[in-house]
Amino acid sequence: MNNSTSNLFDFDVIAPSPNQDTDLLQQLSFVPGLQEILMLRQVHALEHATVWVLGETINIYSSPRRSNNVQFDNESLSGLSTEQGFYLYGDVNISHLRRAVTLAQHRLTNGEWDLAIHPRCGTNLSVAMLLTAGLAVGAYVMLPFRPLEQLIGLGLAATTASELAPDLGAIAQRYLTTAIPFNLKIEHIIKTRDTWGKEAHFVKVKWR
Repeated sequence: MNNSTSNLFDFDVIAPSPNQDTDLLQQLSFVPGLQEILMLRQVHALEHATVWVLGETINIYSSPRRSNNVQFDNESLSGLSTEQGFYLYGDVNISHLRRAVTLAQHRLTNGEWDLAIHPRCGTNLSVAMLLTAGLAVGAYVMLPFRPLEQLIGLGLAATTASELAPDLGAIAQRYLTTAIPFNLKIEHIIKTRDTWGKEAHFVKVKWR
């Protein structure tokens, strides 16, 4: 993860409370599907943190002298969150995965909130696409309707979006698509296949 991004968009601005989702659920219990949404956000954060922890574990063995404050992104690992748990893709020992999930939740709930954010999250891609589309439409409307000007505008829109998307994606993850998993209990981890038949480990959780 980019350290400058972590410092710029620090979770300490709005520190998460262990009871925030529980209180929200009690206050808005009449909203259908709210618990599933809240649970999905917490699972999403746990998925990201687990990938970070597994990456750190692998990096310890490959680079024993690495700096402790640098997060290592193992690009062979990825995940997919659902309201019941998350799929973890990649070659990983199930015993290592069990330890990583437990450690990830412990670290998240004890202040290491930056572990909830991951640069390869689909949220970043969605933000980049929306931003590119918005800027492209703006350029189309504002610039003369001539091929050269429109082509330049499209290029500027794409370049600007690529520069802004990582930071805006981190903000979206932090405040919209993830939440610290204070209310999750890990039930079990099994090796299975996802909806599309791809092999994965599934980390099953429940609300507590």
